[in-house]
Amino acid sequence: MNSRLTESPESMVDPQAIRSALQPSMQRPVQRKINGAAPSPLFRGSDRTNVLTGFSIRALGGYVPDRCVTNAELESEYGFEPGWVERRTGILERRIVADDEATSDMAVRAAQVAIKKAGVDPSQIDLVVVGTFSPDYLCPSTACIVQDKLGLDAPAMDVQAACSGFMYALVTAAQFVATGNAKLALVIGADANSRIVPPSDQRITPLFGDGAGAVLLEAAGPENGLIRYQLGSDGSGRELLDRPGGGSAMPLSPQQLSAGDQFLRMDGRNVFKWAIQAVTESIRTVLDASAMTVDEIDMFILHQANIRIIDHAVKDLGIPEERVFNNLSRVGNTSAASIPLAMEEAAQAGRVHPGDRVMMCGFGAGLTWGTGIFQW
Repeated sequence: MNSRLTESPESMVDPQAIRSALQPSMQRPVQRKINGAAPSPLFRGSDRTNVLTGFSIRALGGYVPDRCVTNAELESEYGFEPGWVERRTGILERRIVADDEATSDMAVRAAQVAIKKAGVDPSQIDLVVVGTFSPDYLCPSTACIVQDKLGLDAPAMDVQAACSGFMYALVTAAQFVATGNAKLALVIGADANSRIVPPSDQRITPLFGDGAGAVLLEAAGPENGLIRYQLGSDGSGRELLDRPGGGSAMPLSPQQLSAGDQFLRMDGRNVFKWAIQAVTESIRTVLDASAMTVDEIDMFILHQANIRIIDHAVKDLGIPEERVFNNLSRVGNTSAASIPLAMEEAAQAGRVHPGDRVMMCGFGAGLTWGTGIFQW
């Protein structure tokens, strides 16, 4: 089901902020400083694109936890402003992991769905790549835990690109399949965001939900796969969206725990502006490089971060609304799980089919983005 709000995007955002955000990136600096450096442009895109064909998706699987938390519950528990979340983001509810549930548990459940749909023996899977920025542990990788829980004979690794994690993981695994170094690759995007957001912060906590999406990749003809894609990064914007505590730069101490440095931090206004540009400009770049138009894409599945970002991209690019799939209102921002969850749900609803061209676009902390036209 295409979940959209009846409230128009113009009623949810300052039009001047959007006009500013859509100006050419190299002409519009953002007033931020990284380690004392001068302000840098908001979105520093690239014209570099690539082609990666010779693979296809054999099956998809998705999983979200049973516990559903509505906006009303958050407003009651934390005193958040009534209606603020829906007006600003389009999110009505999100799913939250159980106390005994971790990222790997959700990843396994999604993988099991995909394996069952594919009708394959798990022993055929010879590669596992998991995109996540909320791993079970800093070490070992969540992918290794998934490999063990599924009983697979396969190398396993994590890819950390936050909300772009699935796109990065997809491209990584597809290289193995397209070159014949893997025959059946399991790619998972999974995040337990509720474990890393500050519980009482209205600006961050209500935006995120938990979930996992999985795909099985297999070899296919040269007409299948990513007929054009772009992965990008801009580390100068790392402080716009980060989780500083717990790494080698800032090992956790009682002082850092008290300050909440173990939680996600976000400069919402500038991330919003950056995301609008990242989506629109990277999609334009990929379309131009493939000599294709919006009309030649059967479905657009964008990272489910904020309905305003999606709506403005749709309007700016001239995308017909019936070709955009959203499940944001029911699951929130599930980070690396966002695109595969939406794709699996769209397939179940008969909105995408083998043979379709699907434009996927992920964007998030790093700053990172990944945009590609997938020929199923």
